[in-house]
Formats: sequence, C-alpha cells, structure tokens
Amino acid sequence: MKISRIVAGVLLTVGTGLALHAANAQQPGIQRTDLIQHDLSVPGREAVQARVDIAPGTSSIKHSHPGEEVAYVLEGSLEYQLEGRAPVTLHAGEALFIPAGVAHVAKNVGSGKASELATYFVEKGSPLAVPVK
Repeated sequence: MKISRIVAGVLLTVGTGLALHAANAQQPGIQRTDLIQHDLSVPGREAVQARVDIAPGTSSIKHSHPGEEVAYVLEGSLEYQLEGRAPVTLHAGEALFIPAGVAHVAKNVGSGKASELATYFVEKGSPLAVPVK
C-alpha cells in the first residue's frame, strides 16, 4: 500500500512537470527570455519579468495569467486583443495593463521583429501562462 502511494505521487509529480513544461514551451516565431523572478512582499506572490520577441505576422496563443501583466513595447508594433475589448495597437514606448485572468492574444502587426518587456505579478508556483480555448 505504501509503495502504491509513493508510485502514484511520483507519477503525479512527473505528469505535472510535463504539463507545466508543455504550457510554457516556446511557440514558433516567439522567443521569451526570462530576466528576473523575485518574491513580492505579499506572501505567495512573485514578480516575473521577461523579454518577448515576436516575428512579423506571428500571434501568441490565446492565454491568460494567474495575476496581472504590464506589457511595454520595446520595438515594433503589437496588437493586443483582450477578451471583451476592442483590439489595441501599441508601438515602441507604449504600455498596456492586462488584468489577472483576462484571456488575450498579442500579434506582431509590423514588418519587422517586435519586442515587449512583460512584467507579471502572479501567484508563486503557478504556471506563468494558461492556454485558453
């Protein structure tokens, strides 16, 4: 009985790890470079900052985050489609606040590479991005 519980625990841990890896896998045309991850003063919360480079014409999958995101466009032009809102196009030097749990898509609508500095304030230990159907 004890061995069965240990095996079940190991399988659950491995399965969870594989699911998180798949959810955070890079998609073609998008390169995410994690810059910093640090605990916040609020217990159970952390800040994560990443540079996201998106090839021309490429869109992210529809996804949400377990916390707030601030997206700052470093270069190029990105169109953000937040669920329930009209699309908005941002250019280098402009920023957007994305509320926790709001499904969204980012698309490079320019002719060259677009980059954003994404800052997330999320639940510690949660997957950073959650795919939405």
